[in-house]
Amino acid sequence: QVRLVESGGGSAQSGGSLRLSCAASGKMNRINYMAWFRQAPGKEREGVGAINTRDGATFYADSVKGRFTISQDKAKNTVYLQMDSLKPEDTAMYSCAAGQIDAVYEGWVPRGVGFDYWGRGTQVTVSS
Repeated sequence: QVRLVESGGGSAQSGGSLRLSCAASGKMNRINYMAWFRQAPGKEREGVGAINTRDGATFYADSVKGRFTISQDKAKNTVYLQMDSLKPEDTAMYSCAAGQIDAVYEGWVPRGVGFDYWGRGTQVTVSS
């Protein structure tokens, strides 16, 4: 089992920044990707981005590319989502997920398939 706990959510002004953390614990040996997802009220869940925990490669949705950065601290088993230049449309519940992904391709964005472990989420609210 893998346990994921997010933290760092809150409120920010448009143009501001927030950093989310996702602390993982448990049997991580088969996990090779950790991802961030978000879901706003009335909207479908959206993959924000992911990181290959083995080589550090990152993947981002077009909606956040250039504004959000995913990083990891392997010693702490923690993945971060640095969110800059925030917009009101970034308002959502943000969740992290972990899984074993067999293959990715250029332009790949996590969709949820293959991510077996999920955190409970942390709310991000951006005001204009």
